[in-house]
Amino acid sequence: MSTTDDAGVTSPRPTPPRSAASAPEAPRSAPADVPRRWWRRLRRGSQVTPPDPQPDPALDQAIPPTSLQYRNPFQIGFLVTLGGLLAFGMLTALSALQSVLLMGVLSLFLALGLNPVVEWFTRRGAPRGLAVAIVALTLVVVLVLGAWAVLPLLTEQVNSLVLSFPAYLQGLRENSTVADLDAQFDLINRASQALVSGTWVEGMFGGILGAGMAIANVLFSAFVTLVLTLWFLAFLPGIKNTIYQLAPASRRPRVRYLAGEVFRRVGGYMSGLFLVVSLAAGSAFIFLNLVGLGAYSLALAVVVAGFAFIPLVGPTIAMLIVAVVAFSTSTTTGIITIIFFVVYQQVDAYLIQPRIFQRSVNVPGPLIVIAALSGGILFGIPGALIAIPTMASALLIYREVLIPALDRA
Repeated sequence: MSTTDDAGVTSPRPTPPRSAASAPEAPRSAPADVPRRWWRRLRRGSQVTPPDPQPDPALDQAIPPTSLQYRNPFQIGFLVTLGGLLAFGMLTALSALQSVLLMGVLSLFLALGLNPVVEWFTRRGAPRGLAVAIVALTLVVVLVLGAWAVLPLLTEQVNSLVLSFPAYLQGLRENSTVADLDAQFDLINRASQALVSGTWVEGMFGGILGAGMAIANVLFSAFVTLVLTLWFLAFLPGIKNTIYQLAPASRRPRVRYLAGEVFRRVGGYMSGLFLVVSLAAGSAFIFLNLVGLGAYSLALAVVVAGFAFIPLVGPTIAMLIVAVVAFSTSTTTGIITIIFFVVYQQVDAYLIQPRIFQRSVNVPGPLIVIAALSGGILFGIPGALIAIPTMASALLIYREVLIPALDRA
């Protein structure tokens, strides 16, 4: 404020001192015995962590990377040993879980093979759950009918063969060469005694308990494979999306294309294999009824279908089994049976399978043989079954990824 005197000179008015009541109050500190409010403690404890300090580029350039020769040799040896033990433990775990992993891969391949049937139902308006239920019910019915047709005949034929095998061995004595060998080494009597006493069962399975455990393991593996197949079939779209999301966002369209092609080829192979097996079983069923083996036609057709899933050697094994039954009826029937199966195998190899697999599996013949033999040696029948689609997928990656990368280099 300012005041004006009589001469017209303006002078500032002295500011009156403020009273104690109008002075701003100093911040009060809480007494030591009063506890802090809980929301204040929570706010103090939930404050944002300060950012990390920025690295100094000059400091990073001043410290050169340490060479391996200046490191402590005990530290290097410890790290190398630890890495070796970790790798050995992982390989041991994978070896122990080989059967489980193989069942999972086989189930996924079977689900990819059955997926076109499920999609056929879904394209016609059926929910995926209902389509999977229809396919699963059909699959279970086929398996039950196949077991019902094969098991009684298989039990009867095995018992008949075991009971009559000693007589067959005794008939070998009429051959002069076999008779000389039997007189020297007593082969026929030893074989007869081993077969009648059941020592061959103990040698193969470790006795009755071992045979029962082997059968239980086979049934359990089949049941787990069936359950996993149905689970993969029900959630296959979600599984595919999960696999696609594992790729970086920039490469995801390319990975989606490659993974889709792999799935399509595997599914096409498995679907085509089901068709090939159905044709083989149907042809065998019709042929066996025509040659007078109608009593065994259904069971033997199921046997042919089961071995048709095994590449290369499966049809030959099925032919030998059917030929044994045919020769037990008559020699002419056995010869006709062998001729029929040999001719059908040629038609199947050079006419049926190339037309079915020409789009789904583009694999050269030598690679098919190598893949089937390698898979059978490593993992048995399931390995031989999944070897060819695996080779087809590897060739797709080779053509679509490796060759373009080498061309750009």
